[in-house]
This record gives sequence, C-alpha cells and structure tokens, in this order.
Amino acid sequence: MIAFEHVGKRYGGRFEALADINFRVERGEMLFLTGHSGAGKSSLLRLIMRLERPSRGRVLVAGHDLDRLHLSQVPYYRRQIGVVFQDHQLLFDRDIFANVALPLTIQGIEPHEAARRVRAALDKVGLLHRERALPIELSTGEQQRVGIARAVVNKPALLLADEPTGNLDPQLSADIMRLFEDFNRIGTTVLIASHDLALIARLRHRVLKLREGRLVRDGEAA
Repeated sequence: MIAFEHVGKRYGGRFEALADINFRVERGEMLFLTGHSGAGKSSLLRLIMRLERPSRGRVLVAGHDLDRLHLSQVPYYRRQIGVVFQDHQLLFDRDIFANVALPLTIQGIEPHEAARRVRAALDKVGLLHRERALPIELSTGEQQRVGIARAVVNKPALLLADEPTGNLDPQLSADIMRLFEDFNRIGTTVLIASHDLALIARLRHRVLKLREGRLVRDGEAA
C-alpha cells in the first residue's frame, strides 16, 4: 500500500526533515509513526498526502508514484485517503451532518446517497443521534469522533491520523484507538502518528520511529 524508497526531504536547501527513509506498509496493515517533536512525522505524512514532494527518492501509494502524478490527478488520488487531525478542523457554523458530508458534497455525490453514507459513518462512531448538533455542543472526544467519521465517509483505502489523541485523556484516547482498530479490521490501512508511547505499547502494532529525520526503528511495540 505504501512504499518509501530512499526518501529524503529538505526545506530551503538546508534543513533536512527526512533522510534516506525506507519502509513498506502492506494493504490492510495498522501501524504507528512516532518520534520526538520535529523528528519528521508531519513531513512524512505530508508526503503521503501529496502535500509535499520528496527532495530525493520515491514515495509510492496504492501503486502510484506520487512524484509522477499530474496536478489534475492529485484530487482523485487524495479521495483514496482519509485524514484525521489533532484539532479536528470542524466547521463550527455547520451541524455534524454537514461536517461529515463535506467531502461528499465537494465530489458532487447525489444527496440521497451522501445522506446514507454520512449516517452510516456517524453510526460507526456512535454519534448518529447527534447529527443535527453543532460542534460547539460536543465534547472534545465527540468532536474527534466527528473528525473520524468525516475521514471515513468516503470509505478510503488508507486512513492517516496526525496525533489524534493529543488533546484527550487516557480513557478517551483508548476509545479513539479502538475505533481505528475497528476500521482496520474491515480492511482499511491505518497509519497513526502519535507520541503516546504507553498507549502504543498496549496496542502492540508495528511502530516506525523517527529520530532527527531518520528511521531508527521498525518493529512491533515493545
């Protein structure tokens, strides 16, 4: 599903965010990306999302060499990827239903089909009963679940999460991780950037650890 082949990323010609990164992720796998602040986690995710291009090496996702994608192909490529952010990035002037429906609205999905998908996604994260609530009416954990519903409403093959439990207490963090495991069990490839080492250790999935832009570990959680 994902392959990094001798990937480097340099900013401004000087700062090296990533250096000679090599790894492969199989379709249907779930794994964590960890490392200190500034280790290169966000840069790596941005390369997968094709928000950045590598300075050297190749990034392949679902058979696509991302450096060879024409600009016109990038929006279609990104529809295969669901993204969950730490700060949710919800639209606070729209209700939960409209927030989750946004990717489908942008694609021009027929309203009846969009409504079916939105309600299915909200049901999976346990928030179907709050579809007409505004984000401000929800707890932080519920807002994060809305973000997950929006990320999976397209049934993406790949789900990326950037510090999805950074603002949550341990119990809510565990609940969110169980949701990711649920989506992984139905075949979605899941890559989660996180600094919560205790939580990662309990879940015992594969871990990629970055240090100063280099991959220093690739294996099961200790």
